[in-house]
Amino acid sequence: MDLEGFAKRMIECGVSEAQIMAEMTRRIMEIKDISEESAARISKAVIEEAKCTLPASEGCIDSDIDSDYLQSVLKSVKSGVRAGEFGVGSRGRGDFHTHQKIADIIGKTSAVADSSTMSDSGVVRIEDGRYIVVTVDGIHSRLSDFPFLAGFHVARAALRDVYVMGARPLALFSDIHVADDADVAKIFEHIAGISAVSEAVGVPLITGSTLRIGGDMVIGTRMTGCAGAVGVATRIFTKSAAKPGDIILMSEGAGGGTISTAALYNGEYDVVRETLNIKFLKACDAIIKNEIKIHTMTDITNGGIRGDANEIASVSGVKLVFYEEKIRSMVDRRVLDMLEKLKIDYLGVSLDSLLVICPENEAEEVRRVVERAGVRISEVGFVSSSAGEDACAEIVSSTDGTRRRLEPRFRESAYTPLKKVVGENVTETEYEKMRRLVESAAEAAIRKKELVKMMLLTRSHEES
Repeated sequence: MDLEGFAKRMIECGVSEAQIMAEMTRRIMEIKDISEESAARISKAVIEEAKCTLPASEGCIDSDIDSDYLQSVLKSVKSGVRAGEFGVGSRGRGDFHTHQKIADIIGKTSAVADSSTMSDSGVVRIEDGRYIVVTVDGIHSRLSDFPFLAGFHVARAALRDVYVMGARPLALFSDIHVADDADVAKIFEHIAGISAVSEAVGVPLITGSTLRIGGDMVIGTRMTGCAGAVGVATRIFTKSAAKPGDIILMSEGAGGGTISTAALYNGEYDVVRETLNIKFLKACDAIIKNEIKIHTMTDITNGGIRGDANEIASVSGVKLVFYEEKIRSMVDRRVLDMLEKLKIDYLGVSLDSLLVICPENEAEEVRRVVERAGVRISEVGFVSSSAGEDACAEIVSSTDGTRRRLEPRFRESAYTPLKKVVGENVTETEYEKMRRLVESAAEAAIRKKELVKMMLLTRSHEES
């Protein structure tokens, strides 16, 4: 529970301080094994801090020094759209649009690949002509009660994102945050999960950070965090390099954090074991080590094939065509059985398969080296020109041979009971209303960035 958020919300709603204190004290005692007197002291301090910072976040401060400037910096930008409403983190249209706005705020940089390219990792070129590739991935939010799994899958995800850019990973780093009442052992289990992958593939975990979520302000046992990786490459693969005539290959996928979560929260525990492998990493390593001239590699994670395929088609300006029966054959059998049993669309969920797009004359070599590494891989489609049509992804039905468009939904396939209640779609009217508000908030954040940047440059000039 976020005590500060609760206090501020109640204050803004006009609830009396006595009522806020009584309710917060009761809630604290539900979680913490402390006396009512101690809980009341915590509540009083929280309310005091909330009352102190609310005016600043609303831009209502009394200051004689740079008052206008300080107010503009401290006042929080608000869109009026909640993260969950817009599908942030849910690997669908709202999430993709949010990431595009993040890229707009950062702007074009001097990097070879930055947020504007919507790549899996960032890339900079160094003096000797090689490329440094950096990525970071957040742990699956629903694996908080399974810290080892959270560490295992986030480490594998970070390594995946470095590999698909054409780089060999050099190091891993981590950042783990636990709420105030979480058992310290969660930290150790999480690091053990990262280290299991690290040691299995020979990429050292070299640094990290450990903090509490919100310090003293967030009570409960929730855990969150991330893992990142750094790699080096002599050439990079981009999502914009797919060409008409290319062949699409896909490795067998058994899922990662998403499939583990689906299995755990639907009681299909045996499926978790299928996700504990490093096949994806072995397949990528074999391709890079053998210097095969491919065009694009990606992991099927961002809203499943629906999301990743459309992203590649869009940035490459081509059409990706998939054969439904061939894709199905590359999903781990036990995973596919679970997804079908639970009515989860396998095309809209993270499968952790490797997707390789390459010239036709390189496809057989890709198959050969990947299979020699012990990973199953097969041709699942091709790339065609989008001349006269929108760049898109299509799938050929295994029943009647008809084609239909593969489009990302507002959210990825609902894979837990709660996600099924929340749903996968919103109306176009609802989406457009939220999108406009989000756009305005991003523009306000850019204005704030420019204001502070000009101040920094002016002060730097004056001091020099």
